[in-house]
Amino acid sequence: MFLVPFVHPVSAVGTAPPLSRHRAVAMRLFAAALAGALLTGCASRREAGAPATGLLRDHYFAEPAEPVDPAAVFALSPPMLQFARATRSSTQGARDLRHTLLEALTARDQLQLDYDDGRTRNAAEAFDNRAGNCLSLVLMTAAFAKYLELPLRYQSVQVRPLYSRAPDLTLASGHINVVLSGRPRGISRDLVREDELTVDFVPPEDLRGVSARPLAEHTVVAMYMNNRAAETLAAGQHAQAYAWAREALRQDPGYLPGINTLAVIYLRAGHLPEAEAALQHVLAQAPEDEAALSNLVGTLHRAGRSADAAAAAARLQRIQPYPPFHFLDLGRQALREGRADQARELIARELRRQPYQHEAHFWAAVADTVLGDEKAAAQHLRMAREYSGSPQQRALYSAKLQSLRSPELH
Repeated sequence: MFLVPFVHPVSAVGTAPPLSRHRAVAMRLFAAALAGALLTGCASRREAGAPATGLLRDHYFAEPAEPVDPAAVFALSPPMLQFARATRSSTQGARDLRHTLLEALTARDQLQLDYDDGRTRNAAEAFDNRAGNCLSLVLMTAAFAKYLELPLRYQSVQVRPLYSRAPDLTLASGHINVVLSGRPRGISRDLVREDELTVDFVPPEDLRGVSARPLAEHTVVAMYMNNRAAETLAAGQHAQAYAWAREALRQDPGYLPGINTLAVIYLRAGHLPEAEAALQHVLAQAPEDEAALSNLVGTLHRAGRSADAAAAAARLQRIQPYPPFHFLDLGRQALREGRADQARELIARELRRQPYQHEAHFWAAVADTVLGDEKAAAQHLRMAREYSGSPQQRALYSAKLQSLRSPELH
């Protein structure tokens, strides 16, 4: 996934995913036929006019505690090198090395990576932890493919937005995967119609009909840097977040979500003119970027420019009448006020917009429990567990589901 942050006071969106199984219950990688185009704003674009790197203000922030090293993104650790060499040596005869690699990545007694969106890991971290999000999976698979000299390309996948929340932030996440090509090196793509394998957490049947678009590797590296910026920003580490965001812009000055993240960092650190300049830079390239518009409204409000903020809010309202979690929050308010029937209707409305949102399924289960519908509550808890993005969340929902089934409740 790649992250697009926006501040809570006003809503907005970026780009994001969930397919019907954003996470496999027991981690599965899938090889599928290639699809076809891209999420808005995710392709690498070189900006016309003033360069985005002119938005950087290094003197506003202290040195980061953690070094930011682009070379570490794909670097193979000694255990990874051993794994890659064993994979190559186990390929015999005319067997396709790509299939051997995929089998090694998915075999229960070998790697078997689990889905975890708690933190974006580089290739070596994903390998060591046996866990990662879709971007981490892409980085790790690409690191092995590059070492094994397998042709590859990256692609962003156009899917329905998925949102998550951190203190004072909403994050929109997008989906990315990697394609391993069967074309021998040195042979023109125009002369060979090779088969291609798409490596993804998502089952092939859920990719059917979904469009995708190739990404340059420097954009993929920028995505990683941007994710780390958003994650450290959510943890309140402004200097570290700035260091990651700065490197994202250096890797791909045309990656608009990275510029949006830089703006939110400036906003959080109190540098309002710089936040506005970064957001206006995004909106000059993408006038209907909902995350940038939302963050602009928040920036103008904080600067005391009420009329400008109202104009930006009206512009956002035309594009996005209801922010993410709007109906869920109304439903939770209804629950607090004892209006469980209305709460269930409101949360159901949120689920029609975000059918794979684990938080919405959890609160639907709460409303069902208040109304005495334990069967529906159990179903929503199962779905909350299925669509949750980390082992900790899955364990929490499993415990709540077990509690619902407890004999004391019957």
